[in-house]
Amino acid sequence: MAGAPSTRSGRGSLTRRLVLRVVVLVALIAALLSLFTALATRALLTDQVDDQLAAAQGRVMRGDARLSYGGPGEPPPGIDLPGQPVGTLLIVYVGGQAARGSVLAESRRQARPTSVSVQVAERLAGIGPGRPVTVELPDLGRYRYLSWRPVDGVQFGVGLPLTGVDAVLANLITVEIILSLIAVGAAAIVGQTLIERSLRPLNRVAATAQQVSQLPLDRGEVALAVRVPPADANADSEVGRVGLALNHLLANVEEALATRQASETKVRQFVADASHELRNPLAAIRGYAELTRRSGETVPPDTAYAISRVESEAERMSRLVEDLLLLARLDAGPALDIQPTDLNPMLIDAVSDARAAGPDHIWSLAMPDGLITVPADPYRLHQVVANLLANARTHTPPGTTVLASLAAAGDRALITVTDDGPGIPPDIADRVFERFTRADSSRVRAAGASAGASTGLGLAIVAAVVEAHHGTVGVESRPGETQFVVGLPVAPQNQSLDDPESTPPSDGGQPS
Repeated sequence: MAGAPSTRSGRGSLTRRLVLRVVVLVALIAALLSLFTALATRALLTDQVDDQLAAAQGRVMRGDARLSYGGPGEPPPGIDLPGQPVGTLLIVYVGGQAARGSVLAESRRQARPTSVSVQVAERLAGIGPGRPVTVELPDLGRYRYLSWRPVDGVQFGVGLPLTGVDAVLANLITVEIILSLIAVGAAAIVGQTLIERSLRPLNRVAATAQQVSQLPLDRGEVALAVRVPPADANADSEVGRVGLALNHLLANVEEALATRQASETKVRQFVADASHELRNPLAAIRGYAELTRRSGETVPPDTAYAISRVESEAERMSRLVEDLLLLARLDAGPALDIQPTDLNPMLIDAVSDARAAGPDHIWSLAMPDGLITVPADPYRLHQVVANLLANARTHTPPGTTVLASLAAAGDRALITVTDDGPGIPPDIADRVFERFTRADSSRVRAAGASAGASTGLGLAIVAAVVEAHHGTVGVESRPGETQFVVGLPVAPQNQSLDDPESTPPSDGGQPS
């Protein structure tokens, strides 16, 4: 059984798409969790700062001593009481103006208050009593600020820095980013492994389908013994149902192919039997017609003409029967007499025979310097070349130049037959090697050829014999040039000879 198709995650593969979606999903979940965690942590830390802010407010109220403000330049009462955190901000407003404002700063080993700047005072002047708010203060950074009025005309404001909260959030976000990247990478690696393992049954089903697709189903007896394994062909899973459906499809195809093969076998056997049985009656008809023609007795002209036509058509039918019998044998598996065959003398003999049969054509040869040998049945291979030359002679007008050439191309020998006739009609160029295909509407018959002389089987025999030799045959045609090329495997021991005496004589490519 053919190996499973590659499971590498190429562009557009199911594995790649699934892994990509898993990674995107994990990344999205990690991002959302990180966001919610950061927001919850910030809210918790802010609540803690608000509690510290309420405590600082109480200490300020205890140190106020009923609004005993002291002299100019002195800090507001309560800012320097024990327990106040470093960075505590206190501003006192009297009549809407900042009377005093200080920040508890760290100076060497003791905390002392310092006056706030005018910009800070102006920034906080518009914040009235209420709940704590977060503000950005010039030169001080982010603060949590709370203001209140203990008596009419006097407003206090206290604030605590958010530096610690910002540092904790920054560290938390950094850790979340690192953990998210680790989670995404782990999801990609683990997801790739798990998805590939989960898709192995589907790959085995695909391997079965691929193996069947490589079988030659167009001809001959076909054995479709390949099936999806039972473990992958059940109704318990989606892949199993696909495997089960594929097995049913293969069973139907196998039955259809068996029916087709049986029908083709019957047709081939009928053609072979009919061709064999017709050989003797046709030979008898030809013999009696020829005997009547040579009897020497005087017969009316119409009778003589009728007898000649009977003999001609019997001869044509004999050729048709022989061709059909040959094709039937080739279809059934040809019994070829394979032996090392030198193509050079065979091509020379075939061209000589064609020149004798078609003297009104111009025949030429192009031969290599050395012998080219192929493993082949020499009789059948000679028939291939003779059919190609006869095709050029029959379907081109007198005066047409036909060139037969032989060459070696790597591990193949190439036999080429080229003519400068009218060409093959485009509508039949793709099926010239099919049986009973004719190009009489364009390819002109040789003068004197009887109507209907072509059976349409010559090129079909060429294709069948070449295929039996594991070779190739093709045609290229346009008005003024038609070229048939036959490629055959070269015998391993074949070598080009440098000895001129070992090369059979040829026309050297010159017209006869």
